[in-house]
Amino acid sequence: MYDLNVVIIGAGIGGLSTGIALRQAGYRVKVFERTRELRPAGAGISLWSNGVKVLNALGLGEELAALGGQMDWMEYLTHQGELLNSIDLQPLIQQVGQRPYPVSRTDLQQMLRDAFGPEDLELGVKCVGVEEREGEAIAHLDDGRAVAADLIIGADGVHSTVRDYVVGKPVAPRYADYVNWNGLVPFSDDLPSGNSWVIYVGENKRASMMPVGGDRFYFFFGAPMAQGTTVAPADRREELATLFQGWAEPVQNLIKHLNPLETNRLEIGDLDPLDRLVRGRIALLGDAGHATTPTLGQGACQALEDAVILTRYLVTTTISVSDALQRYENARKQRTADLVLKARKRTGTIYGKDPAATESWYQQLSQEVPSDVTGAIADIILTGPLG
Repeated sequence: MYDLNVVIIGAGIGGLSTGIALRQAGYRVKVFERTRELRPAGAGISLWSNGVKVLNALGLGEELAALGGQMDWMEYLTHQGELLNSIDLQPLIQQVGQRPYPVSRTDLQQMLRDAFGPEDLELGVKCVGVEEREGEAIAHLDDGRAVAADLIIGADGVHSTVRDYVVGKPVAPRYADYVNWNGLVPFSDDLPSGNSWVIYVGENKRASMMPVGGDRFYFFFGAPMAQGTTVAPADRREELATLFQGWAEPVQNLIKHLNPLETNRLEIGDLDPLDRLVRGRIALLGDAGHATTPTLGQGACQALEDAVILTRYLVTTTISVSDALQRYENARKQRTADLVLKARKRTGTIYGKDPAATESWYQQLSQEVPSDVTGAIADIILTGPLG
């Protein structure tokens, strides 16, 4: 495909990385984002090696490495602080050929925004609908404009507007039956080592600290909870102190260190696998097409894989835009559906959907061979488009 005019709806990780990839391929790209300020949901993110390789291919590897944390180990502990398993990540790095990088979402978002540049990014503009007519795709914006393009990419998140057109009906996210609290805290002597990802598990809950750049931990807590609960930001430390009462001392120290006003509280959901990711000249990408719970750490990585595969087929397929997008769907639909369902199953295990299965998992963690853990992660990475 030559000299394409592309409109991307959404300036998250998937939208911006796709914009960068398509521009590098020589296409004209315009990105519209409904928020006036790019404020990513969630404080941090684990970019496993498949996602990192995409950013390497876009020429952003050195910048990403500077933002990422030095994660050399994974450690599972009981909620009372007893070590269940310690997993050296170096064998994984050797197997897949790339170190993972936990990063601050804000830092990653800013890196992508800088790489894309401001001239073709419009903030504070909402897409209210899309359609196709006379060999082009049209994005209707809330300021009254109708923007024509050779193709439109819906990277507008789990509450996507573009998805309604592609699927042919509204599709609501499915609540995953738990709440996630997350934020950033500086390294401290009373917290775990700054080169380990530490996960405390017990009572159908978990608490975790993961190193990111700037000598900080990205932390998250998770606990099963009915949908619709709300807690004022000022009260979130007290909420966590109650939910995680009696947990190990580092968990208590983390709760003391966190800033409740800067701690996110998110009801976690996902999407049932969709029947389609593409309709004509319009395609879904990232969470718009395959939102997943974060229990595999693959949400952003799959959006990045989408970016490279979509660009690849547009560049290499010369039949039509629709043909290229259909090839993209064929390459991505099953892989992303499998990971959504795998993450959903793991979420149920972690958060006590079946209490017996959760107890069995706790026992398994203490007996699991580290190579089995790294092997499972490697399988996910190596079946991706960059291996």
